[in-house]
Amino acid sequence: MNDFVSTHLALLKKNNFNFPEIELRTLLKRSAINNKEIILSNFNISNINENLFYNAFKRRINKEPISKIFNEKGFWNLDFFVNNKVLDPRPETEFIIEGIEKYFKDKKQNLNFIDLGTGSGCLAISLAKEYSFSKFVATDISMEALKVAKNNSKKFKIFDRIQFINCDWYNGNKKFDVILSNPPYLTFKEYNNLDTGLKKNEPKTALYGGKDGLSCYRRLGPILQKMSNKNSISFIEIGFKQRDKTLQIFREFGMKCIDIILDYQKYDRILVLMKEK
Repeated sequence: MNDFVSTHLALLKKNNFNFPEIELRTLLKRSAINNKEIILSNFNISNINENLFYNAFKRRINKEPISKIFNEKGFWNLDFFVNNKVLDPRPETEFIIEGIEKYFKDKKQNLNFIDLGTGSGCLAISLAKEYSFSKFVATDISMEALKVAKNNSKKFKIFDRIQFINCDWYNGNKKFDVILSNPPYLTFKEYNNLDTGLKKNEPKTALYGGKDGLSCYRRLGPILQKMSNKNSISFIEIGFKQRDKTLQIFREFGMKCIDIILDYQKYDRILVLMKEK
């Protein structure tokens, strides 16, 4: 192993990265000037853009997420542009899409979707690609986040099928067939215990759900009830051990749970809700 590799692995270990070899390979691959496989044991520095690598390495040592350094995060089957104005798409959020596919198998239907708190637009855009005959609304309180979502929709040639609205959840009177949201749900303690790199590089408004993590669900309860018709189905992501409390909140607003989708770790992750008849 050459001095370049040894030196950078040592720096990553010194800064408490759990998997320094994976970190270094990822940074080198992202800085590569060709498609050759990066192999640390016989690494050749001529295969990378050195300025790009050194800048990226410095930012990573300061615990900035790789997705923010290179402005890209994969979700579903697309690579989305991300920056520090939006939450990185998480793998567990893909279970919302899987749930929708379970309940709406015919992708040629003309459905009305709404994505509440769209962030990067990953959910609305991925679903718009899957349900090509449907219409979409995507809302966010952050203008900066909506700008990212709009740019992503243009990148994937879906901009003309999504109506982007800058508002606090939703303030219209329209009914929707499919309602989805991944709201902020971290408690005060969970947010304070987050990795410093995440807190510095992801918007607090997309992570922090109030002291008990449930503030946004209390806001969403009456909104879901208002925008649901008798056949509407809502898909709402929740945090760890929040099932019982969130179900109680939604029941207070006439929303019944018809299914709970588990994530990769078998935690309750997505509530599937319908309006009480």
